[in-house]
Amino acid sequence: MKTFRQIAAVTAMNLRSLPQRFATSLVIVIGIAGVVAVLVSVLAMSTGMIRTLQNTGREDRAIVLRNGSTSELASALSMDAVRLAADAPGVRRNAEGKPIASVETLRMVVAHKKDDAEVHITLRGVGPMIAQVRPEMKILEGRMFNPAVFEIIVGKAARDEFKGLDIGSKFAARGVTWTVVGIYSSGGDSHESEIMADAETVNSADRRGGYQVVTALLDSPSSFQKFKDSLTSNPALAVDVFTEAAYLRERSKTISKVIGIIAYVVGSIMAVGAIFGALNTMYSAVSARVQEIATLRAIGFGATAMVASVLAEAVLLALIGGVLGALLAWLFFDGYVASTGGGGPNGHLVFELSVSWQLVTVGITWAVVIGLVGGLFPSVRAARLPVAAALRAV
Repeated sequence: MKTFRQIAAVTAMNLRSLPQRFATSLVIVIGIAGVVAVLVSVLAMSTGMIRTLQNTGREDRAIVLRNGSTSELASALSMDAVRLAADAPGVRRNAEGKPIASVETLRMVVAHKKDDAEVHITLRGVGPMIAQVRPEMKILEGRMFNPAVFEIIVGKAARDEFKGLDIGSKFAARGVTWTVVGIYSSGGDSHESEIMADAETVNSADRRGGYQVVTALLDSPSSFQKFKDSLTSNPALAVDVFTEAAYLRERSKTISKVIGIIAYVVGSIMAVGAIFGALNTMYSAVSARVQEIATLRAIGFGATAMVASVLAEAVLLALIGGVLGALLAWLFFDGYVASTGGGGPNGHLVFELSVSWQLVTVGITWAVVIGLVGGLFPSVRAARLPVAAALRAV
């Protein structure tokens, strides 16, 4: 109990003297705030991208690709595969008895961001059942495209991010001028970064046939295995079958790993700098209080109290910096709209950064660790100060 009282007394004394060391203490706070702000903001990018991708997925929606395809764009399905997939057991049927499936073809087309940067976005040719396959899709402005004419609808995120995609605009792509007739939303998922048209019209514009993917709405999530088995067991077909949710989880793993590595590498480099800043500041604080520490030791305060008080000061300053950094990341980046040419499974993806409580916790944890490391050696020095020599300097 005596040791705890000593720790509390010395720590309180240290904290009361913080205003006198405001400038040096600010070095720790600002340095750690920078580390946490960068770490949290980069991780927020990963979180936002993954959330956008995974919002697209449903367990009762299936995707059929050519065997071994790494993405929809890399797939190419035969007409037999397209026909059998759309009519396979387990696919939900509408009131007319027709399977609710969309046979789709994809193209990468050039668009321009608001700052004139050239990017590639996805033009997705879809089947006439698309509204039933994706009931979350809603036309916000204008109307649905008509088949057999060069009309497109544009995702809300794509309209907001790129030039020339408002209703009535003419959009030149792959030798054809398309007319924008509608703006749609799809619950904030990755399809809002795309433009859509009739699949047959897209193929005719390119003077080519073929499809990349079949997307089918199933009777229920439990129908997936029956659907998959009917296709993968057919020796005439070479296809991979996924639930949409599983497909997008797999696609987002790579993104998460890459951005996570970048965040932690950059954060670690900055953290090393912050640790050296904390070491320098805390060594200076101990040096400035050498006589005070010696006096406390002489009247009976133990080495443990000295160590704990210096560590407590370092952690408190680090904690303030961590909270400040997390707050800055939240203020400036939460909800910020960003885009990347290689983030989505099919090209350019528009998404919102998301600063979650989990990321704030990660950032503050990093701050506390930096504070502990930065305060450890100065605290040991404080405990090992030669009392007699320090007192003679008084």
